[in-house]
Amino acid sequence: MGSVILTNIVRFIVMVLLQVVLFKNIGYYNVATTYPYIFFIFLLPIGLPNLLLFFISFLTGLTIDAFYDSVGVHAAACVALALFRIFFHKITLEVELKESFNTPSLGIMGSKWFLSYVFLGTFIHHFFLFLIEAFTFSNFLYTAASSILSSIFTTCVILLISLLVYKRKSRISNI
Repeated sequence: MGSVILTNIVRFIVMVLLQVVLFKNIGYYNVATTYPYIFFIFLLPIGLPNLLLFFISFLTGLTIDAFYDSVGVHAAACVALALFRIFFHKITLEVELKESFNTPSLGIMGSKWFLSYVFLGTFIHHFFLFLIEAFTFSNFLYTAASSILSSIFTTCVILLISLLVYKRKSRISNI
């Protein structure tokens, strides 16, 4: 249990530093930006209690808000991502796996499950982020296009990071 906590603390620090130092200034004409810090939320253990997941997600978003000088936008989007994560795990994982403390990674869960998990979660996060940031429905098409393009961009970066730290393990279930 202690190694799981230490691993997640190191992941949090590395992902926040990567976001703030490297990815903050990377974007494509203010339409597609990347936010790979959410990969930390994706990699939290499966059996984590929901209240703790919401708290960690809120603190992660609040930390990014502090560096981006935004007023809780990332915190709200991270809480929406945590809600999606709970729902996705509930409908796609078996009961034994839901109660384990395994990390949902590419090597354990398989590429089909992991890619759908990351892309849909990233889209939910970005859609809420850009919708709250715009705070209007007048430019809804621009918000939707920006959400889709940023989700593709962020998913590609997350998959690259995942492949860099990929450890081949036997699959737990055939999802």
